[in-house]
Amino acid sequence: MNKYKVGLISLGCDKNRIDSEIILGKIHEKYEIINEPKAADILIVNTCGFIEEAKQEAINTILEMAQYKNNNCKLLIATGCLTQRYGKELLNLIPELDLIYGVNDYENLLKGIDEFLNTSEKKDYCNYSNSCINEGERILTTPSHTAYLRIAEGCSNYCSYCAIPYIRGQYRSRKLEDIIKEAHVLAKRGVKEIILVAQDTTKYGVDIYGNNKIHQLVREISNIESIKWIRILYCYPEELKVELIDEMASNSKICHYIDLPLQHISNNVLKNMRRKSRKEDILETIDYIRNKMPDVVLRTSIITGFPGETEEDFSELKEFIENVKIDKLGVFKYSQEEGTKAALMDNQISEEVKEKRYRELMITQQRVSRSKNNNKINKIYEVLIEGKKDEYWYGRSYEMAPEIDGAIWFKCDKILHVGNFIKIKVTEALEYDLIGVVCDESCK
Repeated sequence: MNKYKVGLISLGCDKNRIDSEIILGKIHEKYEIINEPKAADILIVNTCGFIEEAKQEAINTILEMAQYKNNNCKLLIATGCLTQRYGKELLNLIPELDLIYGVNDYENLLKGIDEFLNTSEKKDYCNYSNSCINEGERILTTPSHTAYLRIAEGCSNYCSYCAIPYIRGQYRSRKLEDIIKEAHVLAKRGVKEIILVAQDTTKYGVDIYGNNKIHQLVREISNIESIKWIRILYCYPEELKVELIDEMASNSKICHYIDLPLQHISNNVLKNMRRKSRKEDILETIDYIRNKMPDVVLRTSIITGFPGETEEDFSELKEFIENVKIDKLGVFKYSQEEGTKAALMDNQISEEVKEKRYRELMITQQRVSRSKNNNKINKIYEVLIEGKKDEYWYGRSYEMAPEIDGAIWFKCDKILHVGNFIKIKVTEALEYDLIGVVCDESCK
């Protein structure tokens, strides 16, 4: 008997991507995994439910996949943050859905599929556990040289705008030895760049070891010979300790790249967001990082239009972007999420004002980014080769996280191998990408 064909669509963040890879790891022996939804017998949509745009994208994707039930599809499954958040409401809202799972119910996945194929009975498997962390064999969906590695699940910060603690539960670290073991497995599979993720990576270890262990974790991963780059995302500034910064400065395998989700700089807004850092702390942290690592690249995310954000607060934020010159910056318009404290606050900002402020910040950051990139002309970077498009090869330097930070483009007449490293001299700067020439003698 031929295996059923399964297609999976993964939405949302890199932590969700890891969940999708674990799902694929659980089903790949029993079912054939395919990339073409219209040919699938079983379709799984791993949803995001973080903000309104993400929720709408998830619902639209489920409805799009539901159209294939008129063809081959016998079973449509939704899982992830949206299903965890809304449960059986989704089954009622979208009658084409057959099974729903939450964010950590994948142990029941094969059983649920078998039962439905035998009985056609719709079920809700959203039985959340605040102790479970999704682990296990993964089928990587990233290029073979790069992989994300989850070090913790959940969040205990309870920022007033964020629903993650209500979806993913309390912060809980994985055991250090389990993470190191998985890093070795990834290295044996050819991974050269490991990207550490959690809702707050810098808090790693506090819950199970009594203090921050992220600096020890990256040091141990760096001992794996074939791992070339270690990248750390989601470093909350209030938990970014001197030990980690010093380890990054002295350890050549750790990318001098820090993702600091600041969200704002005005103390008035930060207080209402229930963020622990204040402007003075943030500026001091940035100064310390840049003094220890002059070549560091800083990325952050900013929310504008938060309830009560005054013109003065906004001007302060804009001035921060102009003067501090963060290398990579994502701007988001505040999303009023039900169940959060901020959703009930007075002085909600109109969509028109949010859009205006968003555009102003984006234009401001574009000028910063262009200036930063112009300063890179004539610099030489070690570049991780990722592919070729037309006559140009492209790759990333340590300054660039996958999919969000642009690329370096260059020509080379020789056949190169994706996943290898090559030295490139930058000759031209675009708004987000760079263009360069090969300065690696072996490739000339």
